[in-house]
Amino acid sequence: MSCRTDLTDAQWHALSPYLPANPKRGHPFADHRRVINGILWRIKLGTPWRDIPERYGPWRTCHDRLARWERDDTWLRIVQALQGVTDTQGHINWEGASIDSTHLRAHRSAVGARKQSPQHDPRVVILEEWLGHSRGGRTTKLHLCADGNARPLSIVLSAGQRADGPFLIPVLEAIRVPRPGKGRPRSRPPVIRVDRAYGARVYRRLVHARGIRFVCPEREDARRHRIKKGAHGGCPPAFDANAYKGKNVVKRAVNRLKDFRAIATRYEKRGRNFMAVILVACLVLWL
Repeated sequence: MSCRTDLTDAQWHALSPYLPANPKRGHPFADHRRVINGILWRIKLGTPWRDIPERYGPWRTCHDRLARWERDDTWLRIVQALQGVTDTQGHINWEGASIDSTHLRAHRSAVGARKQSPQHDPRVVILEEWLGHSRGGRTTKLHLCADGNARPLSIVLSAGQRADGPFLIPVLEAIRVPRPGKGRPRSRPPVIRVDRAYGARVYRRLVHARGIRFVCPEREDARRHRIKKGAHGGCPPAFDANAYKGKNVVKRAVNRLKDFRAIATRYEKRGRNFMAVILVACLVLWL
């Protein structure tokens, strides 16, 4: 019996060509569709991993698949492959791209991951857990770029207390939509819509240097400073109010991601596992 969180037949046929084949050595993968449906059931409902129904197989298999495919970037490659197919069909609205961030409240079970120190073992890499303090308590901040159809083009995570501006360029650099055949992936939308949090002059220069049109209202403090300097304050930055109306697409993309309860509230201790949860949700949105 199928569940409403399971992949449909059409989604499965679109996804299956990009899933890894069985390894030449060792045990073969458990059924991909069953395991992915188990992962989707868990992140959609936000339940503990141990509560995954038996029809999806052992819960440890679902959890291990999620973590293993994040470590070798399998989830990211699948999302980018689906983006490339959509772009080849001409269904990515690059002209409507927008960037923003949102806070994700961390559950108490997400706190307390054991820290790894290179002093004991130089081979250990310190993992970023992306947990910080903000007005809402322990939070993770999700920075994303969405296309004009409210689908995420790139995702970057940070601690909840971090400012938005420093992550503008990392979000742009994380866009890697493959092209058919050989060649570099597409990474630059022609226009970006952002709010005043990104309106500092340094961010405007960095975006313009990449040949991207920057649609952002002027910051109030920058406006007062410019007026105070009088004729030496220069002209106000160009701002297209009509183009800025399309910024709501990134808010809609955030709402679609937060429909997955394991994203609206972070339950994962490890930051990389939480990133995998977000990538699986992005995969469904692109399907």
